[in-house]
Amino acid sequence: MTTERRRDTVRAAGCVLWRPALSGHGIEVALVHRPKYDDWSHPKGKRKRAESAESCALREVLEETGQRCALGTRLPTVRYAVDGRPKEVDYWTARALGGTFAPSDEVDALRWLPPARARALLTRDRDRELLDALPGSAG
Repeated sequence: MTTERRRDTVRAAGCVLWRPALSGHGIEVALVHRPKYDDWSHPKGKRKRAESAESCALREVLEETGQRCALGTRLPTVRYAVDGRPKEVDYWTARALGGTFAPSDEVDALRWLPPARARALLTRDRDRELLDALPGSAG
């Protein structure tokens, strides 16, 4: 990849956010609904100038879900194009530590679901692949 192309790449970060299931059995995964795209996805967003991928992932989870979280295992970087421009999203697993969701123009709904139900709700295959990489997801 040329230097010019690397500079043109949109850099973002996010998490596959999880918590122990309220039932006491297994885990639940957080999915966010973005009305602009009418999709269900993992919380993620663009990095600010000079922001690390880890800091971005923590910030975006907090902004989109209201949850503080602890980063866990690094997941595969997802690469795709948006309006002809390359985009790279760094992902981690993240355990939810608590917080309160507040709907916004960017994210209007949050759902906590068992991995199998989350997998069915996710809009994109690339997000299902991230879910499948989550330990304990039995994807």
